[in-house]
Amino acid sequence: MRTRVKICGITRVEDALAAVAAGADAIGLVFYAPSPRCVSVERAAEIAAAIPAFVSVVGLFVDASRDQVEQVLQAVPLDLLQFHGEEPPDYCRQFARPYIKAVAVREGTNLLQYAADYHDARGLLLDTYHAAMPGGTGQVFDWGLIPADLARPVILAGGLQADNVAQAIAQVRPYAVDVSGGVEQSKGIKDAARMAAFMRGVGNASV
Repeated sequence: MRTRVKICGITRVEDALAAVAAGADAIGLVFYAPSPRCVSVERAAEIAAAIPAFVSVVGLFVDASRDQVEQVLQAVPLDLLQFHGEEPPDYCRQFARPYIKAVAVREGTNLLQYAADYHDARGLLLDTYHAAMPGGTGQVFDWGLIPADLARPVILAGGLQADNVAQAIAQVRPYAVDVSGGVEQSKGIKDAARMAAFMRGVGNASV
């Protein structure tokens, strides 16, 4: 099965279109004010309107209020919600939208329990644990911590770039990979050549 790719932290229409041209299956829009990749609702709507058919638009939230998520949903046609904080299952389900749940992985993280608790998530996005950051660390975690029999599709994140994504796919065999900093020229500004190189790395992976 082909490994899907989400390019996250898109802040400009031209970067979104370059991601699509490179072959990305999804783009991610960050609605978390402390992130340097955060976009306004107005900019997000502009980006989403430029995305062609069959490419998913994902909205990333970190412990947001219900009102904040609803405000975004009224203005931006999101296909999928990504919850990247400590959101409990009932919170994630209340919007009646497909969602994925991010998990910060470290020694002792019970991913089997996460898969059971978020049994209706469309996937678990596994990212690197950092005490002060909910994501975007640019650091790889120990892929050996991922159980082979996880009940939900795995979306692998954390420090991926063109020169390690093939190895990551060969070892983990995830449903999808997620990249942000690994394809940037500066925080929030994507690099078309790096996105293309990342996609080649995904295509060269042996699974």
